[in-house]
Amino acid sequence: MSRLFAAIYDPFMRSTEQACLSRWRADLLTQASGDVIELGAGTGVNLPFYGSQVTRLVLTEPDGHMRAKLRTRAGLRPAVDVRAASADALPFDDATFDTVVSTLVLCSVPDVGRALAEVRRVLRPGGRLLFLEHVAADDRPARLAWQRRLEPLWCRVAGNCHLTRRTDEEIRAAGFVVEEQIRESVRKALPIVRPSVRGVARRER
Repeated sequence: MSRLFAAIYDPFMRSTEQACLSRWRADLLTQASGDVIELGAGTGVNLPFYGSQVTRLVLTEPDGHMRAKLRTRAGLRPAVDVRAASADALPFDDATFDTVVSTLVLCSVPDVGRALAEVRRVLRPGGRLLFLEHVAADDRPARLAWQRRLEPLWCRVAGNCHLTRRTDEEIRAAGFVVEEQIRESVRKALPIVRPSVRGVARRER
């Protein structure tokens, strides 16, 4: 299933990327600066959006099939460090990075709280988490009900992706200050993954 998911991910996401996600990624990643780590970088779709203000770029991806595609893309850009690390066990010292990037990742980690604790640990005081995640459809009860019904099967076929997580609440609960947040429907996506939240959260100390 992992091999299949890696093979179909980019084609499956193409229309959604063209409709809105690429623009959202570009807008969000203009704020990435200094020493940057991206969690679950997948096939590397964020790579074109990192600018010259990024002095060091580390891309983590625990899935071997995804990581093979990521290394191919990363090879086109010098000085990118690709690591086989998971979000809940980052192999870096405390206060190593200025920016952490998470796009469509926290839906699939086994333990969101643990992953966010790791994010907070490796960020320097004042460092920022840039996030873009799909979430529970709390404003549409009928859609939320379908998310709950389909979530067990969806997790199995979509790389442990959960449909009903409330990631913005988890970020606040982990001790971050959310400075910017936008809720928006992901166009050209399946209805169960349309609700999304993106923004900037800061580690205060």
